[in-house]
Order: sequence, then structure tokens, then C-alpha cells
Amino acid sequence: METQRKSSEDDGGGERGLLHTWRGYSYSVTPDRLLLPRPVLQVALGSRHGILLLEGGQVYSFGELPWKQSQMPELAKPTLESALSGQRVVAVAAGSFHCGAVTEDGGVHMWGDNGAGQCGLSGLSTVPNPTPVALLDSNRSPPQTVPVLEVSCGERHTLALSVQREVWSWGSGCQLGLNASVFPVWKPQKVEHLAGRCVLQVACGASHSLALVRCPGPQDVQRPPVDKCGQCNQLLYTMTDKEDHVIISDGHYCPLGMELTEDEGRLEAPAPTQGLKTSPSEPILPSYTSTSSAKSAKPSSEPSDPQDSQKDGESVANGELPTSEPDASVQSKGSSGASASMKNSPYPDEQAVKDYLKKLSDTTQAETKTTVGGLHTLLPSAAGLGSSTPTSALNTLVASCASAVGERVASTYEALSLKKMMNFYLPSAAARCGGGGVGDNSTERVRQEDSVQTKKSSSTGDIREEEAEGLRRRLSLPGLLSQGRYAVHLLSSSYALLLSPRLLRKAGRPRMRAVALSPLGGSVPAAQEVLPSLQTEVWSWGHGEHGQLGHGDNIARLQPLCIKSLNNKEVVRVAAGAHHSLALTAQSQVFSWGSNSSGQLGHMESPSTVPRLAKLSEGIRVWDVSAGERHTLLLADGDCIQPIIYYSGQQVKEEQEEEEEEQAKEAGRQEEGEEEQERTGGYTQQPVLLPFCMNLGYVSSVFAGGRRCVALSDRNVMGFIASLHELASAERKFYCKLCSIKSQIIRPLLELESLSSALGQVILGLLQTLASRFSILCHLTGQHATSLTANLRRGREVKNLLILDHAGIFLDAYRDYCDALGNFQVMGGFQALTKPSLDFFGKSPELIQKLSECSEENPVMADLLVALFYLPTRHLHEYGRLLLKLATCFEVSSSDYQKLQDSCSKFEALTLQLKRKRKEVDYTFNFWKSFPGKMTDSLRKPHRRLICESSNKALTLQNAGRFSVNWFILFNDALVHAQGVAPCKNLFSTHHIFPLATLWVEPIPEEDTSLFGLKVITPEETFTLLASSAMEKAKWLRSINQAVDQALSGSGRMWRQPGQGQKLDPPISRTASYTFYKDGRLKEATYDGRWLAGKPNGRGVLKWPDGRIYTGAFKNGLEDGFGEFVAPNKTLNKSDHYQGHWKDGKMHGLGTYRYASGEVYDGSFQDGMRQGHGMLRSGKLNTSSPSVFIGQWLQDKKTGYGVFDDITKGEKFMGMWQDHQRQGTGVVVTQFGLYYEGAFKDNKMTGTGILLSEDDTTYEGEFSDDWTLSGKGVLTMANGDYLEGSFNGEWGSGLKVTGSYFKPHLFDTDKEKTRAVRLGRLCVCAEDKWQAVFEECWTQLGCDSPGRGDNGKAWDNIAVALTTSLEHIQDSPEMLSRSHSKTLESLEVIPQHMGPITMERYHSIRLYLIKACDTPLHPLGRLLEALVAVYRMTYVGVGANRRLLPQAVNEIKSYLNRIFQIVRFLFPDLPEEGGLIPEPTPSLQDVKDAADAPLESPKPSRVVSSSALLLPVLLPRLYPPLFTLYALDKEREDDVYWECVLRLNKQPDLALLAFLGVQQKFWPVSIPTALPAPGEKQQVMSSTKDACFASAVETLQQISTTFTPSDKLQVIQLTFEEITQEVQALLKQDFLWSMDELFPVFLYVVLRARIRNLGSEVSLIEDLMDPCVQHGEHGIMFTTLKACYYQIQHEKIT
Repeated sequence: METQRKSSEDDGGGERGLLHTWRGYSYSVTPDRLLLPRPVLQVALGSRHGILLLEGGQVYSFGELPWKQSQMPELAKPTLESALSGQRVVAVAAGSFHCGAVTEDGGVHMWGDNGAGQCGLSGLSTVPNPTPVALLDSNRSPPQTVPVLEVSCGERHTLALSVQREVWSWGSGCQLGLNASVFPVWKPQKVEHLAGRCVLQVACGASHSLALVRCPGPQDVQRPPVDKCGQCNQLLYTMTDKEDHVIISDGHYCPLGMELTEDEGRLEAPAPTQGLKTSPSEPILPSYTSTSSAKSAKPSSEPSDPQDSQKDGESVANGELPTSEPDASVQSKGSSGASASMKNSPYPDEQAVKDYLKKLSDTTQAETKTTVGGLHTLLPSAAGLGSSTPTSALNTLVASCASAVGERVASTYEALSLKKMMNFYLPSAAARCGGGGVGDNSTERVRQEDSVQTKKSSSTGDIREEEAEGLRRRLSLPGLLSQGRYAVHLLSSSYALLLSPRLLRKAGRPRMRAVALSPLGGSVPAAQEVLPSLQTEVWSWGHGEHGQLGHGDNIARLQPLCIKSLNNKEVVRVAAGAHHSLALTAQSQVFSWGSNSSGQLGHMESPSTVPRLAKLSEGIRVWDVSAGERHTLLLADGDCIQPIIYYSGQQVKEEQEEEEEEQAKEAGRQEEGEEEQERTGGYTQQPVLLPFCMNLGYVSSVFAGGRRCVALSDRNVMGFIASLHELASAERKFYCKLCSIKSQIIRPLLELESLSSALGQVILGLLQTLASRFSILCHLTGQHATSLTANLRRGREVKNLLILDHAGIFLDAYRDYCDALGNFQVMGGFQALTKPSLDFFGKSPELIQKLSECSEENPVMADLLVALFYLPTRHLHEYGRLLLKLATCFEVSSSDYQKLQDSCSKFEALTLQLKRKRKEVDYTFNFWKSFPGKMTDSLRKPHRRLICESSNKALTLQNAGRFSVNWFILFNDALVHAQGVAPCKNLFSTHHIFPLATLWVEPIPEEDTSLFGLKVITPEETFTLLASSAMEKAKWLRSINQAVDQALSGSGRMWRQPGQGQKLDPPISRTASYTFYKDGRLKEATYDGRWLAGKPNGRGVLKWPDGRIYTGAFKNGLEDGFGEFVAPNKTLNKSDHYQGHWKDGKMHGLGTYRYASGEVYDGSFQDGMRQGHGMLRSGKLNTSSPSVFIGQWLQDKKTGYGVFDDITKGEKFMGMWQDHQRQGTGVVVTQFGLYYEGAFKDNKMTGTGILLSEDDTTYEGEFSDDWTLSGKGVLTMANGDYLEGSFNGEWGSGLKVTGSYFKPHLFDTDKEKTRAVRLGRLCVCAEDKWQAVFEECWTQLGCDSPGRGDNGKAWDNIAVALTTSLEHIQDSPEMLSRSHSKTLESLEVIPQHMGPITMERYHSIRLYLIKACDTPLHPLGRLLEALVAVYRMTYVGVGANRRLLPQAVNEIKSYLNRIFQIVRFLFPDLPEEGGLIPEPTPSLQDVKDAADAPLESPKPSRVVSSSALLLPVLLPRLYPPLFTLYALDKEREDDVYWECVLRLNKQPDLALLAFLGVQQKFWPVSIPTALPAPGEKQQVMSSTKDACFASAVETLQQISTTFTPSDKLQVIQLTFEEITQEVQALLKQDFLWSMDELFPVFLYVVLRARIRNLGSEVSLIEDLMDPCVQHGEHGIMFTTLKACYYQIQHEKIT
């Protein structure tokens, strides 16, 4: 081996991963260099061998390798494990005599000694070469291989950490953490007890195991607490009665946590009952016989903590296990769970507890009837850790115990408000990490998260954080009662926390004291994922005879158990030697426990069964640890950047080395003897610095194992390695610094009892915010230091530096901290804090001076505190410097350089920004110090900073009074104008604050005047400021504009230096909130929304204090555009609600107003009043409202034509109104068929009128009141008799008549006197109806009155209406169907509306109108919608009265005329009604096409008419009510016709043809048939029915499915064509009809068509037919149909 060794000074090849190895420690030791082909990444050392992992994934072995077949003496030089070549290995591990490796894809390879199954391969005692071992997850189907991150090997077992962060184990012994009864365990199995937790690292000692676990986050599931141990059925809480107090202990020790001896393991176990499993993760183990439990009493008799020995009698059970968790794994057999009743604990069963309670009640003489059941029920709730406050568990626990002890304690509990005290002084960790908690018989411990939030959540965190002093931690409250007896003594197994009476006095005062001194949950959300966690726990299991488990005893544990004293210690790495354990914290401290036979723990304290700090001199920060068989290596920061190595353990004398080698090979040597012998070599009392470590270069990690030590180092090429070390070292140092400030200054200050009185609520709140931000910063630094350290150990690459990719997290944390700090300072926080600090730290504040690095002589306390709190900001510069230093190691063009440079500049920029902010803070603070009068209190706000002020008279108010004094102060959020009168003592009597967000400033141009003016606009005031000079004017203008800009953009934007180019003025349009204060409509209203130059403009919300709210558009400070308004109605306790258009602050345009009374008005408004066309529904809000009015309104009143439907009375009025009353002519119809038309006055039927009843009885004459006849008139009976004279009385209830009676038909001479009453003379004429609806349309088109206006403007208005409606709808797209949006798109193109009209243009106009009428967003569509609504309102329901038919028809005709007028206005060149379109003669082809197109409206070739253009659009919408009226009107005639149709249709075809007189030659001989074979003809028999002329019949039947007269005429035409075709086929020649021949055939077709309401169809066509058609072909055909109808009615069957 000598030839291979080179002294470390020689220049060997390579610069990274250089390997140095040595044994033990003596002054003359020099390490050897092992030369390897590539840099070493990782080393693992076993008892007598080692494994090296090289860059590129190669693995070498050295030392004694007895498992290799080619057995040679100790291998001098490392040999390559060729079995792994081709695999890229990423981690290696070495046990005492076996090895493991993990490949890149997560596979595990094991080799070496397999006697105990530690290689996971069955049937082999040794495994010579690396062999794959699979971890199979059998819970999944099919079982899947689990990829692995790292393995760790012990003497007889192996642990693997999977990618899912779960632990798997195999081998032998209880250190596996499995519930195995038989060893070895060959197949890797999951350690169920840690399932569901996030394990960060595992480590194996010779016979014990450690796991570093991340604390579960708040999102982790809470389990319900239990009060009994799942394994041994004992209470988890015990109460022990001492002489003067009660001890409540949660330190339940489950005796089944004992180590199994091999023979016990083989005991025949009863088969466990599977049905009892409560959760998949819960272990099931056979119940062991009580031999194991008997042993458990033995170790506990030696008290582990000397100071507790006197209490040990009572609390043996408590002392064993400071955890709330039953860690034994015996699953209960019966449902009661009493598998083995262990008699060695003080209160193992209910009887004992009963006795104990009895004893208690005797002592207290209190009538407490608490039975054990009661206690059980109390305690679990007491431990209700699922509750929101982490400390509630113990509070309620204390409460329930107090009840058990007696009323005196209970009353004391109330008096002292122990609950409050617990909240402050019980470390929340107790509750959280199970200290005050209760075990759960499944693996997940009930805990409140050690989340960032609750960790040290009250200020109590670690008031006195003594390093694990004693394993039982107590909260003792002495002297609680007046006699000082019955103190409730709480045993909390989580924190060493002894409360002195001084602390108790504080507890009595209810105060605001919960300041979170740790990052609040989620405060650094991004950081949580990216940075390593510091909230960790250490779990241990396995053999514990040397105390290496850290639970304060020497008992073995079968299952992982949390070492409570390491909670909240921020452990970031664990290491295990043969029989001792190490934990390294983020604060660079080392805890050690276990065997200390050679001083390997680094301290000489005993017992060594609990973690204690290794003794290192101050300022030594350890960042890597490793443990060998009996020694420990520590890698630490020294004074210089280069790391130093400490060693503790056996000292080695050089000449002994060879002897030991020999002796080591002797077999059967006892370990004890070995220990004795080595003692002679002496050992270290505390860690010793290895003198040669400075020669090794930059050591990146250390490894210990067996008797050997190894260090890996790097050469400092280009200074890169040194810079990385410096960065990490600086961060660790900074973190330790922050931690000491937090624990030594901030926390004690926050816990001072006098604090809130000294500071006051506001400053106290700011201090608490400051403290929590400090904590966040501190925590972030700790996480970052940990991450940098990890990068040094493995990797050492720039890309792993989180500060580059996640600089934002750091910058934000510093920014937030400095904001909080500035706020605290501005409010005079440091001055207020001076007195409490002096009280606490005394007159000589050396501690603060030392921590704040202040070098002044006799500094002022306030300045010291400022320096201390500003200390963290210095570190930003440090980041910048070190990143720059790293950058210089790279080529300028490289991406690494760029990254480092960018980050560096970010930190430098923030440093400058924070400096500037600090200046502002100082300026503001000094200003408040010198500020006069009482205004300070109201103006001084934490976030407010001073920008400039006019005390130098630089700014004055224009037109100010002679003696008035004006002072302007510009803050970063407001301009303050203070006013006063000169001589008075308190100079500034009033001040006004103008928020900057709603402040506009503009310079007044200085053309002729010598005034330097600035015009300031605020929402309610405008004033002019005069500056003393042009320079002052420019300064103020710039300052105000900058401040406004900053206020608008939020404080995140940095201040601009003047050199950076002038920023433009802040936007004149902006979003802000403002509350009006001046009298007027808006007094005390708050507006939130868009502004323009001092006025609300754009979208916004306006709220009045009385509950009125307007949401919508504004213009020039007034509501304008679309908006919603809610006004509460106090009397009805509901709100009025308006939704619609506004103008100049009033409702104007279309809208819907829902009144609180339940009425709803839907229509037009003008100047806030109902005006124009509108509909009012009144009555309850149910669907059928009792009355509806639709019509014209004028100044909030019904005036003009309107229809009123009184549903309760069953009457409908259609006529004129004035001031809400019926006035003028009108028509009333009732549901009983009465019809009145005539005059109305003052809401009554007064004057001349006509009244008809259902049976045609008619009265024509004078009326005086509703349905009351009064005066002259004529009464005509249904049969034509009539009375003439004077009438009096109400219709239908006996009329008084004076007059003559006539019976006209008796005397032929009187025939001409037959009275046919003409209806429609006394009602409103069609042209006067619904004028408001048309006026609205004209107004929308921009015309004052119909036809008066500009055509171009009308088209513009249409475009605007469409686009604004579209914008409005796009906010809520669900209102639009797809077809609708397509229609809108096609309407966006304005058709050509000038120039001569051709047929083509005429068609395009027709299509445009159809589309326009399809959407209510188009003025024409809106008009049509309104007309359809009013038409239906008029003629549906009660209005379906046959006497209204003529009016209904006239109304449609009137619509057509008036719409046509609008269309002609839009298309001025369209000829007027009846005009012609000049058109070229259509070619034959077109004519043919027209004939073929079925059922299309006939395209009028030349004549323009409103009906042809508009009826197709209008009529389909109005058809139902109109046709109903026709059907009612023609009812009698249709009945006669129908009866005849039914009668005649009973005859077969030929008989009917003969009866109708159809000429024989037209009788079809055969008819096409579909049945035997298509195309064949079938003979017409005498019995054939419904077969002749079938196609013509079918065509005619379609008349009922069409709407417009032109469509119906088209159907008739097609019917004729069908008949002609059939006849031509018969006669086989062209043929011209004469009417005599045609009529009977057509009559036959009409009869066979069986059209039910043919009379109505005929009347409709007749009434609405296009006049130009009447004399053409269509006219003749229609006449034929009409003749058929009359013929059928009068047909007599002979």
C-alpha cells in the first residue's frame, strides 16, 4: 500500500473529490491520499472494508472482503466492482460486513455477508458480487417495484428509503421496525409505522435505526384521539397524588415495546384475528407471553434522571417513554383489547384507577363522583388535539383533572384563568407533537402540525429552552392555591419548561399575547416546496442497551418512535455509529447520545440516553457529521473560509495500529475485553481539532466507519470552491446570528409583562408583525443555509444554488421585513421600546451591543435597537458580493456568469431601494418628532411616509385670507392641507386630507403672470397653489406626480432617481375609491371605480350609508350608461331594484324597476320618471299578477293609449288614459263575453257607447258609470226586435225603460229599419295605437318625429346600438345562443342603402329585414318585439273576443304601414306602397325555378307592398291570437261547413265525384299504388275511398301550416297544378280548364282535404291579401276556394 500513498501536499491528478484516509487521532497522524482515476463522490465504511463511489457511477471496494471468492489478504488498492459496470450508481452504503448500492433508476444491489438476511437474498450465506434486490409493493396489484433513493446498512440489517419517502427494511433484529416474529426477514418490507410520513433520511447503527422525518403539514389528516393504549389497554394518562400536588402524566410506557429475544420470537403465536384490524397501516402481532413484560420492569428501576429519582416510585411508567404513542405492536385479541394485562405499571386496570380516585376524593373531602368511566370520557376530549388551538388539549385536560381533584382546584382554575396561562406558557409543541396528546393505536400520531404556524406559536415557544434536561418535562404550577396545596402538576413530555411564580403572575393577566414567532403557515408559500424543511423529527428504533435510541432508557423498541427532545431543534441530518447516534441541526449544533465508552459523544455528561449537545467552543459551526464504531468526525466552519475537522473518540497510538490489525483478525474475541484494552489508549473528553485538516484543502464531506476516517476535499480552482464555501459559511453564520437575536432579544422582550402598557395596542401590533416577519426571514435563512450545505456535500455546482432561480422568495422576505421595520420605526416604536429594554437588559446592554455589532461608546438604547433590527439588511449586500465573487470564476459569456450576475444585481438593487426607504423612514420620524399640535395623532400612520412639506413658505394657497396660514404636507398616500389663523396659539386648527389616488395636479401655464401656480383637482374641491419660484413649482409638481403614481401602482415600484429620465405624469384616468364628505346628493357615499380628472367616469360602484347602491357606468361624475340600482325600502323591509339605462344621474332609457311592493315596471324612463312605452305588472311576485298595464306613460303617469288587464275583475280595457285614469274612447271586454265601446271620463264609462252581450243583445246610447245605462238609447234583441227610449240601471240587474218597442219583421214596411250596429266607430283608431312604441324606434334612429331626420345618422345609431349591446352581452355570454350571435355578426355589415332599387337589391333588403327583426338588439327587432308583446297583451285571454276581430286586423295593417315608413326612411329609394321596381324581363329559366320552388312566398316581380315585404316577418309572430279571433268569429259558419264535410266524406270516391257533377272524363281510372309493387297501377273500384286526386288533397292540407296570405295562396296554386297534372295524365294531352269543368273537381279536393277552420283561413286571406294580387291569377284561384266554401255550406244532399 505504501507505493500507492502520497502525501497530501504532492500534486496528484484531479481537482475534485480527492480522498484522504487516516485512523483515529494522535498528534503525529498524517492522512494518506488514495489515488483514483476519477473524483470520489461518496465513501461508505464498514468494520474492515470500504466502498467508494466515483464520478460516472463506478464503484470500488477496498479493505478486507471475505465474501470475494479470490480471497487474498487485505486488498491494498481499491478494486472496481465490475458487476455494477453499465449501471450508473448514485449512492453506496456499507454495513459492518455487507454493502449496498443504488442505481440511477432506483434499483438496489446488495453484496457481502448475508448470514442474517441483510442482503435481502434468501438461501445464501454470502453474496460475492452486487446482486439486484427488488422492493415489491404488494398492496398494489399487480405488485410494483418501488424505486429507491438511498440505502443504509447496519450490522445485521439494511434500510432503504423509497422515492415515495417511505422506509423499507430487511435482515434480522428489532431494528427492522417490522412486526416480524421470525428472523431473518429475507424480503424487503415496508416499515408500516412510518407509512404516510415523509422520511428525509435514514441511518443504521450496528443494531439500531434512525430516521429523519419531516413534520406533517397542516393539511395532514387528524385522527380522533383515544384514551387507551391500543396494545396494552392501559390508560394513556395517569394521575399521581403527591403530598401537595397532583401529577398528570401522559408518558405512558407500553411494556410491549421490549426487545424480543430470538427464542421468544419463535413462540407459537395464536393466529391473530384479521377482523380486528382498524387500519391498513396497523400492525398485527401475536400476543407475547408475559415473560417479555416481566423484563420491562427491570431497566426502569434504575432511575434515568437523577433529579427525578425521588418521584420515581410513582412515575416509573411515565418515565419510560416520553411519547404519547404506544410503540409496541401487540394487536389486541378481544375487542376490549385486553390481550395481556401487564401488572407492572402503577394503574394498569380500571380497579386501580378507581382506588386511586377514591383516595383522591378522600383527601380533598370533595363530593366528586368521577368514576373511571367519567375520567375516560373526560380525558379523550381533553386531548382533542384535532381542535384548532394547539394548546387546547392540555387546557381541557387540566380542566377535567381539576374536576376530579375537587371543586377547590376547579375554582382556582377559574380564578387563575389557567386556560389563558396554558395558552401562553405551555409550549404548543407539547400538544402538537403528542406531548399533551394521546396515542393512537394506529401508526399516525394524532398531532397538531408542527407547521410553520404553530411552532412556538404563542410567544412561549422556548421561553427557557434548556437542552434536553432530564427526560421528563414538566409544567409545575406551585403555589396555586392559597394554602399552596393541590397544585395541578402537569407532566408534559415535550418541553423542559419550569414556570416560576414570576411567570405565573403574568399569566393571570388576560392580554393579547399570541405573536407567532415562526413563519406563519403559508407565509413563504413558494419556499415551502423549493427549500429543505426545517420542521423535522428524529425517530429511532432497535436495540437500546447503550441508550442509542435517545428515549432516556435502555429499552429496545420494535417500532419507530419519535425522540421528543429533538422536536423543534431543526435537525437536518442524522448519523449512526455502532452504538451511538448523532443529529446535526440547521443551527450547526450537534446532539449526540448512546454509548460514550470512548468519548465518541463529544461530551462527558451522563446519562447519555438522551440527546445532548456536543461540547464545542463558541463560534464553531458544524455542518457535516459522521460516526464510526467508536468515534465521531465533525466538519465545521472555523475562523477562515477553509473547513476544519474535529474528532472525538479513541486516541490511537501509531505503533498500536499494526498490533490491532493482527488482533482484529483473532476470532471469538469479547467486545468487553476490547473496550478495556482500548481505554488504555485514552480518549477525548470533547471534540479535538485535527491539526492536519488545513493541509487537506477544501474538505466537502467526512466519513467514519469501523476504525477509519475519510475526508473528501477539492482544490480551489479559479477560487470557485472557496467562494462556494464562503457563501455557505456566511449563510450559516448569519442564521446562527438571527437565531440568537430571536431567542435572546426578541422573544424575551415580547414576553415582558409590562410590554402592552408601555407600547400601546398599535405599536405592540406593529412589533408583533415585525417579530413574525423577522421569524420568516430567519426561517428562510435557515432553510437556505441547509440547502447550501447540502450542495457542498454533494454536487458543488452553480445550478443547485436556489438563490439564483428563486431570488424572488428572498427579495420578498427582505422587502416585507423592511416594510414592517419602517412602520415600527415611524410610529416611534424604538423609543417606546427603550424603557422595557432597559428594564430587562439593565443599564449596561452588552448583549444587545454585541449582537447588533455596534462599536460606539455608551450608545443610546433606542439607537442600539435600531442597529440590531437593521442588521439583517446588511446581509443583502453580502449576497451581492458573494454572488459577484462566484461570477468572476466563470467566462463572461457563459450562462452561469449571466445568472450569477443577474442575481447579484437584483440584490444590489434591493439594497439601494431599502437604503432609500430607510432614509424616508428617518425623515418621516424626525418630522413627527418636531410636528406641532394634536394633528400628529390623527395623521401619524405606520405606512405613511413624508415626501415634502411647505413649512419654508414655498407653497401658499391662492386667494387665502389675510391672516390665514396654510401649510401643505405631502405624504406617500395623501396631501394634507393644514389651516390656521396667524396670531392664535395653536396655529393649525383644522386640516384636510386629500388621498393621492383621487388627486390630479396640473401646472398653470405662466404666460403673462409672474405666478407659479399649480392647479389641484380633487373630487369635491379644486384649488390653486402658488409656489415661490419656478424651481419650487417644478419640485412640487414632480413630487406630487411621483407620489400619486406610486400610490396608484402600489408601493412595490421603486423610486426613480432624477437621473433616470422623467416619468410622464400619472394617468389622468384611474381606478380608486373615495368617500364624499360635502353636502349634496353624494354626501357620505363611497365610490369605487374608474375616475377621469376628478370625476367618476367609467365603471364603478357607488354606495350610500343608507344602503342605496348603484353599480354601473358613470360619465362626468354622474350615473350614465347601463347600471343597476338598489334602494332599500324601510317600511316594507325589502329593496327597490332598478336595472337599465341612465343619463346625467337619472334613470333614462330602457329599464326594469322592481318595486319593493312587488310591482314591476318594464319600459322607458326619462329624467328618472316612467315616460314612453312601458308595462307595469302589479300584485304579488307570483307568475299570474292580478293586473297588468301596457301602454304609454308621461311623467310617471299612464297617459295615452294603453291596455289594462284586470285579472281579478276579469275585464280588459283598451283605450286612452290620462293621469292614471281612463279618459277618452275605449273598449272593454269581459270574460263573460260583454263588449263595450265608447267614451270614458274620470275612469268611468260616461257618455255615448255601445254594449253587446254574448247573445248579440245590443244597447246603443248614453252611459253614466261602468255598465250603468242612463239616458237615451236603443236596445236591440238578438232576433232583431228593439226598444227605443230612455234607460236607467245597471246592465244585467233589471233596467228601467221608458220607450217604444218595435218588432221589425212583422211588417214588411219596417224592413229597412233593421238595425245593424256598426262596431269600431267609438274605439281608438288603429293609427293612434302604440304611438310611443314607434316613437321610441324613431328616437333610436335619431329622429325627433317620424320621418324627420338624417338617414346616415340613423345607420350610425343602428351600428352603435348593435355594438354596445354586443359589449354588454359579452360580459355574460350565456345570454347568447349560437344562431343569435351569427345573426349579430351578419348584421354588422350595413347593406347598401342608397341608389336605385333593382330586384337584387330588393331581395337583399328583404333578407336584411328578416335578420334585423330576429334580434331585439336591432332597433327594428326591438320594435317588432314590443309590437308582438302589446298585440298578445291585447288579444289573448279575455281579449280573445270575436267582436275584436276587425280591430285586430286593422291593427296589423297599421303596423305594416308604420313599419314600412321606417323601412323607406332607411332605404329612401324604395318605391312607395304599390310602386313598381323597374326590372329586366326574367328569362324562362327563372320562371321555371319559381314554379318548382315549393311553398316559397311568391316573389312579387314588380310591385312593392308593405305586406309582401313585412308580413312574412310580422304575421308568424302574431298568428296565434289573430287566428283564434278568426276561429271565434267564423265559429257558426265553420260548424255548418264541417258537418257537411263529415257527411259527404262518408261516400267513396266515384260516388262523390258523380254527386258533385264532375265530368266522367276527369274520373281517374287507375291510381298509382305502393302495395303490390311500386309503379304498378291499381284499378279504381266503386268502393275505393280517399285515393283520387290524393296528391292535390295532400297539398291543399298544407294551407293550415302556413302563416301569410301569400304563402296560403301559393298552396292553393300548387293544388291547382297538382289537379291539372293528374287530369293531363288522364287525357294524355294539353288541356285548358273552363271554370265549369274545374269547379266540381276542386270542390272534390276541398271536401277530401277536410280542413277544419277553412272559413277562418278564407277570411284571413281575404283581409290581409296583398291588394296587387286581387286581380291576378292568385285572385281567381282564391275566389274559387271561397266559392267552394260557401257551396259546401249550402250543399243539400238529395
